[in-house]
Amino acid sequence: MSEQSKIRVLSIDDHPLVREGLAALINDQPDMRIVGQGSTGHEAIKLFHDLQPDVALMDVRLPDMSGIDAMITILSAFPEARVIVVTSSEGDVEMQRALEGGAKGYMLKSMPSKEVLEAIRKVHAGKKAIPPEIAAHLANHMSDEALTAREVEILQQVAEGNRNRDIAERLFISEGTVKVHIQHIMEKLGANDRTQAITIAVRRGIIHL
Repeated sequence: MSEQSKIRVLSIDDHPLVREGLAALINDQPDMRIVGQGSTGHEAIKLFHDLQPDVALMDVRLPDMSGIDAMITILSAFPEARVIVVTSSEGDVEMQRALEGGAKGYMLKSMPSKEVLEAIRKVHAGKKAIPPEIAAHLANHMSDEALTAREVEILQQVAEGNRNRDIAERLFISEGTVKVHIQHIMEKLGANDRTQAITIAVRRGIIHL
């Protein structure tokens, strides 16, 4: 197969080991090759612009910005861009945002290499690549009431160890309002207390520690 007809892949991940592993795996395939690698969202945007790869693998957690935000920026300039979001967590909120933002595939870092390669080929062929366990996980939470931006902000503050009084001062609201928000958060997440609410929210990708 000529170099020109191979699937050109851009890999963005802030862990050198992950990047090296993916590059070795991809370059070992007769039908694909790595054309560029980066470790930040800004690098992703610049590299995509310069290289215009067939498929980009984008890590969700990057040091400077969310991989999903980097992907949305890329898609605003290149609407045809094919981006597969790569993550180590099965957070349904994150997945939903990635897919709504225009991701063509979703990949877990724990996936076997065969499935990773299949996902790249599928997306290159114009199809979507979402593992069945992820699709099922998303379906389970489809009817859940989403937290508002303010509730997410308050829950993040709680997770960082701030008390109601500190949060109220920081957000210029009353302590009573903070309590009401926390009550709503626990009801929406089906949590019995703050600690459980934090655990559920982290697992679902609503907040990050």
